[in-house]
Amino acid sequence: MATTTARLTIDDFEQLPDEMAEGHELVDGELVVVSGNNLEHNSIRDWAAALLVPFVRERHLGKVIGEQEYDFDGNAHGPDLSFFGPEKLAMVERAKRVQRFVPDLAIEISSPNDTLQSLVRKKDRYRKCGTLEVWIISPDSREIYVYSERGNQILDQDAELSTPLIPGFLIRVKKLFEEM
Repeated sequence: MATTTARLTIDDFEQLPDEMAEGHELVDGELVVVSGNNLEHNSIRDWAAALLVPFVRERHLGKVIGEQEYDFDGNAHGPDLSFFGPEKLAMVERAKRVQRFVPDLAIEISSPNDTLQSLVRKKDRYRKCGTLEVWIISPDSREIYVYSERGNQILDQDAELSTPLIPGFLIRVKKLFEEM
């Protein structure tokens, strides 16, 4: 007799004890371990947040937050950093683990345990679910891959990174890697 495993929903994931949910994402109804982050990964994430948070806050452009989980068509993913505009602030449910909307910008920083396939799958899911722009930051190549409706770009260290989602924000790519 074949057994079937019940697939978890976002509501199920929301009800899990913190110790079970932490370090996991919900992908196609199953808990998936999120790879541990190393010092290089965390340094890039924290430096990017240090640059973005005050810029967005001072201009009242929305919210930048790290590791926040969102509902991507029944899947709970927490990009390393995310941004959403002021129109989504009213949708925030502070007591919920998973926000029931998607960010406008999702930023993923590749880790040693990430595969290109897994990052592309996440990027595709994010974009399909309505995230307007996705950045994949590669510490190895020191490049940023940008995916948006304006097209896809690979930015090397000498390029400038900007987005119409955060008007006025502009940074040379190599600056993101200075704090490693």
